[in-house]
Amino acid sequence: QVQLVESGGGLVQAGGSLRLSCVVSGGIFSIYTMGWFRQAPGKEREFVAAINRSARRTNYSDSVKGRFTISRDNTKNTVPLQMDSLRPEDTAVYYCAARGTVTDQLYGRTYEYNYWGQGTQVTVSS
Repeated sequence: QVQLVESGGGLVQAGGSLRLSCVVSGGIFSIYTMGWFRQAPGKEREFVAAINRSARRTNYSDSVKGRFTISRDNTKNTVPLQMDSLRPEDTAVYYCAARGTVTDQLYGRTYEYNYWGQGTQVTVSS
């Protein structure tokens, strides 16, 4: 059984930084494309960032491009998300997601991912 556990959320002032982490267990981490999504109150879950199996390719939503950085450590089965220059509109529950794939393709839609974590709250005050 594949499990994803996020950590690192919290309260931060606008302009500050947070580093989220996702630990994956129970599967073969190296075959997963990994993604981060977020969901604000009253809104749909939206794509934030993704990284392919080899870590050679990444993709970001326009709203976080240049401020957030996704990476992965295939030896520790972790996927950090470094978030800098945070804004109040970044406030949301952040979810880690995994999709097993035989290719190095990136995925940006919620239905394309098989496994999800429980989420971690990020609150950015103005």
